[in-house]
Amino acid sequence: TTEIYTLSLHDALPISTLDQNIADSEAKIEALDSTIKELSEKKAATEAALKEHTASRAEAKEAMSKATALRDTESKAALKFKSDSDVNISAIAAAVKAIEKGMAGSFLQTSGANMLRQYAMERATMSDSDRQALLSFLSGSSDYAPKSGQIAGILKELSDEMAATLSDAQKEEAEAKATYDQMMAAKTKEVNACTATIEAKTKLIGELGVSIAQMKNELTDTEEALIADQKLSQEIEIGRASCRERV
Repeated sequence: TTEIYTLSLHDALPISTLDQNIADSEAKIEALDSTIKELSEKKAATEAALKEHTASRAEAKEAMSKATALRDTESKAALKFKSDSDVNISAIAAAVKAIEKGMAGSFLQTSGANMLRQYAMERATMSDSDRQALLSFLSGSSDYAPKSGQIAGILKELSDEMAATLSDAQKEEAEAKATYDQMMAAKTKEVNACTATIEAKTKLIGELGVSIAQMKNELTDTEEALIADQKLSQEIEIGRASCRERV
C-alpha cells in the first residue's frame, strides 16, 4: 500500500507546469542572450561614434585656436602698418608744406625727416635718380635748393604711393577678418553640434550599460531558475521510476 501511495504522489506532481517553466526559461534565456548581444553591439558602435565626434570637436577647437592666434598676429601687424603709414604720410605733408614755404631747413631737424629718410632707403618704390634727390634733400645737402619743386613732386608721389599701399592693406585686412569671422562661425556651429551629439551619445551609452547590466542579472536569475527546475524534474523522474520498480 505504501509503495502504491508513493507512486501516486509522484504522479500527482505538476509535471506539465514544471516542463512549461523549463521551456519558458529556455526561451527567455535565448531572447535575453540575443538582446544583450544586440545592445552590446549598439553600445560599442555608439562608443566608437562618440570617440569620432570627440576627436572632431577637438580638431575644430584646435583650428579655431590656431586661426585666432594668426588673426591676432595679422591684426596687430595691420594696426602697426596703419600707424606707421599715417605717421609717414603726415611727415610727407609736413615736408611739402615746409618746402613750399621755403622752410625746409626747420623740417629737416624733425623726427619726421629721419622717418622719411629710412622709408626712402628701405621701402619706397621710385627711380634711383628720384631716390638720390630725395635722400640728398633729407640729408640737408646744399644741392636741395634748386630742386625744391622736384623734391615736392617726389614727396607727393611718395605720399600717393603710401596712401594706395595703406588702402590695399586695409582692404586685405578687412577681407582677412571677414574670412576669419566666417570660419569661426562655421567652426563654432560644428563644435556645438559635436557637443550636442557627444552629450546625447554619452547619455545613450550610460542607458545601454544599465540595460545590459539589468538583463545580465535577469539572465543569471533565469539560468539559476532553469537549473533548479531541471534538477527538480530529474528528481521527480527518478522518484517515479523508483516507485514503479517497487510496485
